Formats: sequence, C-alpha cells, structure tokens
Amino acid sequence: MIKGNQPLLQQHLKQLPWRDVPLLDKTRATAHGRDEIRRVKTATTTHGLGFPRALQAVQIVRRRRIITTGKVTLERVYAITDLTAEQADAPEIAHRVREHWGIENKIYHVRDANFAEDASRVRTGNAPRAMAALRNLAIGALRLTGYDNIAAGLRRHGRDSPRPLATLGIT
Repeated sequence: MIKGNQPLLQQHLKQLPWRDVPLLDKTRATAHGRDEIRRVKTATTTHGLGFPRALQAVQIVRRRRIITTGKVTLERVYAITDLTAEQADAPEIAHRVREHWGIENKIYHVRDANFAEDASRVRTGNAPRAMAALRNLAIGALRLTGYDNIAAGLRRHGRDSPRPLATLGIT
C-alpha cells in the first residue's frame, strides 16, 4: 500500500489514466455498522514506477456508508505489487489487501491497545524487536489457550503470578 510517506509515488499513481482501466473486481460487505463497496482496478506497469520490481499498479476505491447515520465516505488508495497479472488478478489482490488489514487488526492493533506499544519508550538497538517478540508470545499463548479477548486474558494472568508460567508450560 502506498501511503503519504511516498508522496511522489502516490501522486504518480493518482495520475495514471484510471478512467480508461476497466473495473476488474467489486465486492460488498456489511459489518461493524457500515456497508462498504470496494472496487479494484489493476494496470500493468512498464517502467516500474521507480520501484524496479513493480509490475502492477492498483487502485482501490472504498465507498463506506454508516448504517445508523447514512453518512457516506469515499476513499481512494493505491498500491503496487511485484506479482504479474497472471500471478495475481484483481480479485486476488483485493483478497491480499483484506488479509493485510486482518493481520494489522489481529496483531498490531492488539499489541498497541493492550501493551501501549506506540507509546513505548524502547527505541534503540534490538530492544524494540525483542519487546515486540515478547508481546507476540504473550498474545499467541493466550490465543492458544482459548482467549479471544486478550485484555481479559492479561488481567486474569496478572492476578495470579504462577498462571503465566503454567500457560507457557514452564511449571
């Protein structure tokens, strides 16, 4: 996904002739209090867009409607991939983008919400990576023992000092 930290690439992708590119995938989903339609267009790139292995440019248009208020938002996002059109067509790319956000929501959001990872002052050397690994270990151990609510699992394990070691199979 191309974000604001790549302004030249993002601008270049916006300027591609997307109106001439046929719509290749459209999905609709209703969940979390909103109705969302996603339209995906892909275009084979010939110059790599400044990324030597970029083979396809992707435009995803998301139209979201909040069910309770009726408020509609429209968002265009862009991506590049090193997969050819034969390796990943528009539906496959749409699926991979959705999987990416599933990972984001299942791991990174959980780490930040339960461990305040974004506010961590650990920033030098290998310490940030080590702390992320420890947080992942805690989340994974709780999920393996049946906790869907990580916060509740952390509270329960925090009240009983031998419980975390038992969960890890150490005692």
